[in-house]
Amino acid sequence: MDETARKTAEYLLQIKAIKLQPAKPFTWASGWKSPIYCDNRMTLSFPEVRGFIRDSFAVKVRELYPGAELIAGVATGAIAHGALAADALGMPFIYVRSGAKDHGLGNQIEGHYEKGQKVVVIEDLISTGGSSLGAVRALREAGCEVLGMIAIFTYGFAKATDAFAAEGCRLDTLSNYSVLVDMAASSGYISQGDVETLKEWRTDPASWGIGK
Repeated sequence: MDETARKTAEYLLQIKAIKLQPAKPFTWASGWKSPIYCDNRMTLSFPEVRGFIRDSFAVKVRELYPGAELIAGVATGAIAHGALAADALGMPFIYVRSGAKDHGLGNQIEGHYEKGQKVVVIEDLISTGGSSLGAVRALREAGCEVLGMIAIFTYGFAKATDAFAAEGCRLDTLSNYSVLVDMAASSGYISQGDVETLKEWRTDPASWGIGK
């Protein structure tokens, strides 16, 4: 198991940024029933965790995208993480809104950038990939060259994998659902029965839990 993925998952469980409740599912804003809830904003409240994520992002950018010239965070969850990573890298930072403002300059991208600049996008969480790829499209439409995206965590849905492939955007993450479930099981955080429930959910999250 990749050490960064393992440590990230361990931290997310430790500070309760990720909660697992197979017996008492959460309801997402989409209406989906889910045995897991992830709120990576929690990581900002813990200096050790925040620093680990910042440094892990910086390492991945250096390793995967040595030609990067600019870091872009996806609003709002990845603005702070993106700015921290950019600071660690000594690189400029911008962020991308979900849509253009309806007042002022009407910007969707905030901050200074130049057409043709090579950008790495920082995201906090990947679920279906829709909002994350919206930021990628906005940057490309503005003339930036998007090298790829790095996120803290992904649920690993096939829908997201397909969406990133269709968009021609590489996605890397610090940790992922499979590593998290393995970590939670090995530490006794969840039972083996819970593991089966969690795997079942990821196969068909939209239908899972209906009638429960």
